[in-house]
Amino acid sequence: MANIWTASGLYKAVPYKDEAELESAIIKLQHELFGPNRIYLDVKKKIGAKGGLRNIPDGYLIDLNDSKPRLFVIENELAAHDPLRHIAVQILQFSLSFEAEPIAIKRILLETLNQDLPSKQACEEYAKKSNFRNLDHVLEFLVFESPFAALVIIDAIPDNLESILARKFQFGVEVLQLGKYRDKDGNQSYHFEPFLADLRDAEEEEPSEKPSPISGTADIDTVVVPAREDGFKEVFLGENRWWAVRIHGSMRPQIRYVAVYQVAPVSAITHMAAVKNIEPWKDTGKFVINFADPATEIKPVPMLKSGHVRTFQNLRYTTRSRLENAKSLDDIW
Repeated sequence: MANIWTASGLYKAVPYKDEAELESAIIKLQHELFGPNRIYLDVKKKIGAKGGLRNIPDGYLIDLNDSKPRLFVIENELAAHDPLRHIAVQILQFSLSFEAEPIAIKRILLETLNQDLPSKQACEEYAKKSNFRNLDHVLEFLVFESPFAALVIIDAIPDNLESILARKFQFGVEVLQLGKYRDKDGNQSYHFEPFLADLRDAEEEEPSEKPSPISGTADIDTVVVPAREDGFKEVFLGENRWWAVRIHGSMRPQIRYVAVYQVAPVSAITHMAAVKNIEPWKDTGKFVINFADPATEIKPVPMLKSGHVRTFQNLRYTTRSRLENAKSLDDIW
């Protein structure tokens, strides 16, 4: 991990003394780390069928940012423990236990929420707003209908961790780095990118009263990639793929389409293709999107000169229906 220079001085990367310290940092930073409308449950109880494989997740994250809630099973890990094989084994066991005994997981979630009244109230309010009968109905959806997903929180991400996880599992696995830093006076600081931060609208734009249309994840089925003229012609059209992109682990299983935004002077989304598969790109931690068929031209969706979307430098997420109905980028993001 690189050091961080601030106005008050230099902060150097330092290791956590153990996983307990990492978990304490997660609890301390949970609202900033996970973002709004996400509930972190710090509970460690065995899951899995009796007499079969049983293990203990480090916690759960309930995501209430969409019309459909989502549950992430959490594994906390330290890079110093050579975590590659350990993480893959743990996540596999979590998925098997989740499938074998979902009722037990529902019971764990309910018991934990009953001891955390603000979180329970947030789930109950969400149920009313999102056409669920009650809290029990929300939990039923989380464990029986929501696709299994895991979240790995680690102090430093090994170069090939995300590639290994993508090759091993068809379900979504997110990796979140939480680095610890200290200055010469012993003051501590933390470095992280908030969970699924780039699904929000505002990281590249100026503040706007316009609400973000993509705050959750359940309906996302399309990614839009920016391309210069040579890359667009040689790769997007010439090779029927787009490579070396970063895509969230929990998003990859549900991406069905890829569209391209041609940068200036075109400054518009112009083509779309159905996705055949998304595979690791060498050992870079990035991915290649392979097309099922050659891309087809669509009605251009331009960037407005006076619009609130003013830059397009990285991959973005949306839905095919939103893209097809858009007259400009402002209608998508």
